[in-house]
Amino acid sequence: MKLIKKAQAGSFESSDILILASPVEEGEGRDIQIESGVFMQYGETIEKLIHQVLDQFEVNDVQLQIHDKGAIEPVILARMETVMQRALEMQKGTMY
Repeated sequence: MKLIKKAQAGSFESSDILILASPVEEGEGRDIQIESGVFMQYGETIEKLIHQVLDQFEVNDVQLQIHDKGAIEPVILARMETVMQRALEMQKGTMY
């Protein structure tokens, strides 16, 4: 699927993750930038979860800016699903 608009989910709070998604031109692929204080320990898991949700929504062309503050796996999945639903305009009644 192709993203329709920019979207965000999450916050800068401790134990959360802020994800900003932006559409890119078709064929540009997945540009994923991750900033995390625990990237050395959990970076591989964070990346796996991000790609899992992108695959679920069949999104191949996207720019993601991710600011992790120690979010656990269910939070990462929830934030990714939310940002994809917002960017694809699948979620109604939200501010972003």
